[in-house]
Amino acid sequence: MNCSKKTNQSNLHQRRLRADSSGYMPGLDGLRALAVFAVIAYHLNLTWAPGGLLGVSLFFVLSGYLITNILLKQWEHSGAIDLKDFWLRRARRLLPALFLMLAGVMLWGMLWVPERLAALKQEVLAAVFYISNWYLVFHQISYFESFGPPSPLGHLWSLAVEEQFYLFWPLLLGWGLRCFRKRKWLIGGTTAVALISAAAMALLYIPGHDPSRVYYGTDTRAFSLLVGAVLAMVWPGRKMNPDLSGKKRLALDGAGSLGLLVVLLMIGKTSQYQTSLYQGGLLLFSVAGACLVAVLAHPASYLGRFFGWGPLRWLGECSYGIYLWHYPVIILTNPMVNTEGFNLSRTLWQIALSIILAALSRYLIEDPIRYGRRKRVRRRRSARQWWQRPLAHSAKITFSIGLMFLLLLVTPDEGTQISAKALAESQVNAEQAQAQTPGKGKEDSAVKGEPAAADKKSDIKGDEITVIGDSLMINVDPVLQKRLPGIVIDAQIGRQMYQAPEVISRLREEGKLGKIIIIELGTNGSFTEKQLTETLNSLQGTAEIVLVNTRVPRPWETVVNEKLTKVAESYPKTKLIDWHSVSSGHDDYFYSDGVHLTQTGVEAYGEILIEALSSYQPGKKSCYIKT
Repeated sequence: MNCSKKTNQSNLHQRRLRADSSGYMPGLDGLRALAVFAVIAYHLNLTWAPGGLLGVSLFFVLSGYLITNILLKQWEHSGAIDLKDFWLRRARRLLPALFLMLAGVMLWGMLWVPERLAALKQEVLAAVFYISNWYLVFHQISYFESFGPPSPLGHLWSLAVEEQFYLFWPLLLGWGLRCFRKRKWLIGGTTAVALISAAAMALLYIPGHDPSRVYYGTDTRAFSLLVGAVLAMVWPGRKMNPDLSGKKRLALDGAGSLGLLVVLLMIGKTSQYQTSLYQGGLLLFSVAGACLVAVLAHPASYLGRFFGWGPLRWLGECSYGIYLWHYPVIILTNPMVNTEGFNLSRTLWQIALSIILAALSRYLIEDPIRYGRRKRVRRRRSARQWWQRPLAHSAKITFSIGLMFLLLLVTPDEGTQISAKALAESQVNAEQAQAQTPGKGKEDSAVKGEPAAADKKSDIKGDEITVIGDSLMINVDPVLQKRLPGIVIDAQIGRQMYQAPEVISRLREEGKLGKIIIIELGTNGSFTEKQLTETLNSLQGTAEIVLVNTRVPRPWETVVNEKLTKVAESYPKTKLIDWHSVSSGHDDYFYSDGVHLTQTGVEAYGEILIEALSSYQPGKKSCYIKT
């Protein structure tokens, strides 16, 4: 028994030594699995992981650590960094799976959603050249505050950031290694650049505004990669001792557990709309992630052994493919309009399909190109020799590029802007309906035994009401103008809460600010509680304030509605209309963007506003008001 136990311990020790000598760290693959599933949870809008987007920062830290580890090891062995070899290895690792996914998305679009292909053309080109993040910045495409049909390639910005790092970091690191003989100066310089990057994020970020510029930018996200790079300089994997005393091992795993706790807490408690995230929060997360990476990379860590568990490690090995495929799968299989909420079965098969596609990509495309097919029996036919050599894959990549560009060329140029189209159609339909059936509302009410609309609003004067809204209120404008003559409606496409005080000031100067103010904002993005309070403070002296919550198929919906509810409960003379609850289960209210209203939706929205206004009259109460 003792002999068997000693043999097992010896085998374990030998495996650790082999892993250390080869540079493979199985615990880090388990961490990749955690990172990719955090991102998936975020893209599925799972409420228990609002900070799932932080999984991308974990990938950045891991990449910075592993790439720098490889480069430093090469420098120590040869006194130089072989840039050609490094970049070719990166190309073999990343390009085949990317090209396959892009071709798959374009093919799906041709077969099922041809109207969206034109909009994908430029994004595919940006993805091929790894500039997706700057494409999104310069085209002002928000990661957080756009509600048109989301692009199935919207997640490729992070791969662009990493590839730009892979392009420039070897050059900078090689220069630093030649110029600074003492490693401490290189560490200090890298740390300084990381802090500058984090400071740039904090300075460029404007609370309550769209954070996409600082979220996408290579300059403002580089600190996560550089934190990993610094870790590789002070904690190189090749110099770790697999034999630690009990106390040292306990301290090691304790530090890793603390890092893991911070990582999990931030994934579960933070969101992309928190100001603190961009003012040091992401840097804190990166440092915690680096602490976790350091422990998982160590061959003596029990935590590393846990993260190196077979199934978790396998998922980590497939994490690149899972990341590539999960977002197109989610975007292309989600219903365009969904007022029913979370669907467990759809979520599970979306995850399963992403994993299956990633596994097929890995075993059929990526591994053969990356490693070649090593057969014991050498093939005699010279035509097959190229398949056995890992570097001879140009024909495959050329074919993939050719197929992709063929798909681009055969795509029609006419694209559709669904949100803009929905808005225009909704407005035209509302105006036509009002013009063609001027007396229909009264007749229907009389048939149902309800008081006519004129009776409901007999005590409500339109000239006492001012509405401030976004494009959704443009939809409803004809209905309200018909039912409440004299009402002032100031609505603008894309309007945000931070713009409301300026609008209120202008309306006051123009004498258009009524006694009752309706505010319908939040469709286009989140806002801070401070911004909402400032907006309400600018309405001092108003008799009544009515807030309207939102239904928009984006992550900020919950954040916006929670803030509106919280402030409405505490702010005097303020009520909240619960449009989110009223519209639940009514897919027929919305166009395919899930936001703008059909004629049925316009009539329903207008009715709840009028019903809510009637609740301010003595003895009347609206079922749509949250109190």
